[in-house]
Amino acid sequence: MNRDSESIVAEVVERELLLLSPAVRSSVELSGRLLDPEFAEVGASGRRWDRASMLASLPTMQGADEDGPQYVPSGMTGTVLAPGIVHLTFETVVDGRRARRSSIWRKRDEASGWRMYYHQATPVPEE
Repeated sequence: MNRDSESIVAEVVERELLLLSPAVRSSVELSGRLLDPEFAEVGASGRRWDRASMLASLPTMQGADEDGPQYVPSGMTGTVLAPGIVHLTFETVVDGRRARRSSIWRKRDEASGWRMYYHQATPVPEE
């Protein structure tokens, strides 16, 4: 990976970590800045989410409460797939449950910056 790609991936990783933080998850305004207008997700439950439904639910979802269970990410790696498109993969543990995660981020312009376009979480079966 070249230096430009490394810095791009680092910026996207930083934004992904923000979306996992209670301060951002509990704020519709802050999380809205990080979700693409065409955002879609397939959650670990199998539920499909669009941007509006995610923003409405995120403040009450797990990981939004500073005093509650937090997402603990590990193994985060990223690849620049094309100009303005980055794919991240990683695992999380929250409240004892593991999930493998994949996010696609895109950057349409400098003003809005990198935004999550697609996310999928797949539960890891207990061993």
